[in-house]
Amino acid sequence: MRIAVLREGLEQERRVALTPEAASKLIADGHTVAIEKDAGTRAGLPDQVYRDAGVTVADDRRELIASADALLAVTRPDVADLPGVGSKHALFCLLDPLWMPDPMAELAGTGASSLGLELVPRITRAQTMDVLSSMATVAGYQSVLTGAQRLPRMFPMLMTAAGTIPAARVFILGAGVAGLQAIATARRLGALVEGFDIRPAAAEQIRSLGAKAVELDLDTADSEDSGGYARAQGDDEQSRQRQALTPILAAADVVITTAAIPGVRSPELITAEMVEAMKPGSVVIDLAAARGGNCAVTVADEEVDHHGVTVLGPTRLESEAALSASHMFANNLVSLLRHLTADDTTLNLDPDDEITSAMLVTAGGSVVHERVAAALAASGGKA
Repeated sequence: MRIAVLREGLEQERRVALTPEAASKLIADGHTVAIEKDAGTRAGLPDQVYRDAGVTVADDRRELIASADALLAVTRPDVADLPGVGSKHALFCLLDPLWMPDPMAELAGTGASSLGLELVPRITRAQTMDVLSSMATVAGYQSVLTGAQRLPRMFPMLMTAAGTIPAARVFILGAGVAGLQAIATARRLGALVEGFDIRPAAAEQIRSLGAKAVELDLDTADSEDSGGYARAQGDDEQSRQRQALTPILAAADVVITTAAIPGVRSPELITAEMVEAMKPGSVVIDLAAARGGNCAVTVADEEVDHHGVTVLGPTRLESEAALSASHMFANNLVSLLRHLTADDTTLNLDPDDEITSAMLVTAGGSVVHERVAAALAASGGKA
């Protein structure tokens, strides 16, 4: 298989889909790998390290695409930025097809197959391919570093000749992969950490990391879907949860929210009034900002000062640790490509395979993913 790695088009995106180490594994498997010039530079991976790994560096994107079977990227390129893409190509990247289904129709029109990396099913044999979990790990870690940097006090308790500095209080709202990594990181930095998640099983995970699990008197019997994500709550349950969480937020120095449901708007967990009850100088970091945010005053990729509380809505924290994020992303891709070429070195997109069928969005000129096709129809587009 001929694999091509594309340079990311977004200015704020510093990750690269394949590292030299990962590329060398694919080359050892019998594939050829080419990468667009400077694709890894912003992640700290200059072209020469790719050449040293046996990767061809290409100056011209059209020629790169023309010579490839599989196209790898972190985020979905516009079709206009894929000159010559057609039915012989398979595109692997974060497509965001459930939230933004309309571009899928245009992508299908090229005849190319496309697989959304965020659609990897949450099953045991697909764990090594789970890009979302890998990137959530990075985002959770980076969120705590961002909070520590922006908070006008230090995280750990310090006993000095100048007096005792109490530990900062950090509250993590949502204990999925990102939330648990945020809890672990905040604990390492010496903060007093509390966490909450509507899913009952999450309380034990929070406690296992040395944090206090906040438990509320709520009906949580139907709080988790089959994919392991939290379900949206009813208005009454949301109101009770907000009321119970308000004093906890008021005592916190840093609040990190991570509650996101794929393909739909993020649930609003923190109202403007709850932010106003917080201490001046405290910080809210909303990791769900790309889907509207968990906080009512969040603005994606902007800093909001609301009654003295700093509210941040970063959407690409993974790029702040671009080298580590790229390493994890690339390893996930290697595992996926090995699964799809298990019998030989050619790509096999078997619609009967549970991993392939969960990820395949476009093929044969059509949008073939049922949920994406439904979202596209609901938006007025055509599959």
